[in-house]
Amino acid sequence: MPMERMMQERSKLKRVLSRSDVMALSFGTMIGWGWLVLPGEWIARAGFIGALFALLIGGGMCILVGLTYAELTTALPITGGELTFTYRGLGYFFSWTAGWAISFAYIGVAAWEGIAISTAIDSIFDVPQIGYLWTVVGYPVYFSWALMGMIGAIVLTILNIIGVKPSAIFQLMGTIGLVATGIVFLSGSAAFGDGAYVGKLFTSTAGMGAVLLVVPSMFVGFDVIPQSAEEMKMPLKDIAKVLIFSIVLAGSWYILMTIGIAFAIPPEQRIEASIPLADAATFSYLSPTFGKIMVVGGVCGILTSWNGFFVGASRILFAMGRARMLPAFFAKIHPRYQTPYVSLGFVGGICLIVPLLGRNALVWFINTAALGTVVSYLLVAVSFIVLRSKEPDLSRPFRVKHWKVVGIGAIGASLFLLSLFTPINVNLVPWSYEWGLILLWTFIGIGLALYTKLNSKRTTRSERELLLFGEEYAREEYMQ
Repeated sequence: MPMERMMQERSKLKRVLSRSDVMALSFGTMIGWGWLVLPGEWIARAGFIGALFALLIGGGMCILVGLTYAELTTALPITGGELTFTYRGLGYFFSWTAGWAISFAYIGVAAWEGIAISTAIDSIFDVPQIGYLWTVVGYPVYFSWALMGMIGAIVLTILNIIGVKPSAIFQLMGTIGLVATGIVFLSGSAAFGDGAYVGKLFTSTAGMGAVLLVVPSMFVGFDVIPQSAEEMKMPLKDIAKVLIFSIVLAGSWYILMTIGIAFAIPPEQRIEASIPLADAATFSYLSPTFGKIMVVGGVCGILTSWNGFFVGASRILFAMGRARMLPAFFAKIHPRYQTPYVSLGFVGGICLIVPLLGRNALVWFINTAALGTVVSYLLVAVSFIVLRSKEPDLSRPFRVKHWKVVGIGAIGASLFLLSLFTPINVNLVPWSYEWGLILLWTFIGIGLALYTKLNSKRTTRSERELLLFGEEYAREEYMQ
């Protein structure tokens, strides 16, 4: 196919995202529901100081990975993120693997947000149990409970199809609500807290290690920035700064919430609480109203995280469709709204179904999403080092200092996180369900890839180079 025609057919997205939009997208995606329920458990496991050290170490690991993303995003600011980075550094196979793995992670998190929103709303309003459907892993699923998550999936699908800017405004508003409730909580802890509530400062290295295993998953979400880089209207160097700053901001948030709950409520009540920060706010202000305010903040966190992963999942599927790694219909752009509506519909359809699995399915999607993310982190970190050697003259508006140390550190961090999913750590993962989902997603991906290969004309190397990178970033030697 002539290159001029190829460029005309290459789907493009609209540049509309401002600096504040990007910050809200990244930070809001990282801060979901976990900040309300996990800090109390972290202190119980590791002690107050132990939990803070685990947060600092885990955050440091994510900053190393984030630095590799920051440099590569400014060098290749194209929708696809991991897909384009690894194609450039490692070739087609690893690129497809990274793309399908991160799509699994994003869709997995987006899917479990539907379960989380149903759980959160139920805790506020005590939703009546109407329309018994079935029991999944010991949890009876009622249509009235699942309906809330299903409605959320429909609303977010429509919102994102209407445009990335309305989605960004929604993200910004949700992030503001999230931060506002956090300030309410910290104010109560500072005004009415007591140092006697802190409890043990350190339990054991094993306890600290247990917290460290969970902490990196709390930072998943900064990587949606590369997915939407093509839609940002800001200097490339600023994109990198926002990415790193959002990780630091998320780490600071978790540390502040951990400090806040340590001073806000006695240890025995922290352990027994179903939603620790909400119970701590109730205790601090001597009013259940403040507990409900915290849950509302948690709902804001769920919605911003859900929306962010909708954006990330749809963009990676769009990029894979555009590069002919998946069926071309994934790359279809809405003629009016200029959004990847087929990819958004695909993500929304999965999110519509998942709440029907019930509350106990939540952990399946958390664990499997974490695995997909870590695989992508590893491949991007390797690509970062390879490209420094392979393409030293590639324009990098943001260049990482001491890149070898950062790259090796990012690979080490990724391998450490990946080791959590080995049979040695079988107690951390209920294998029968999680690995079933992983195998199912793998087979779906292989099926779609085969369908694409059998039903599309052969794509030459130069054609795929142009489809992935466009004229501006395609390598000249591949365009001959």
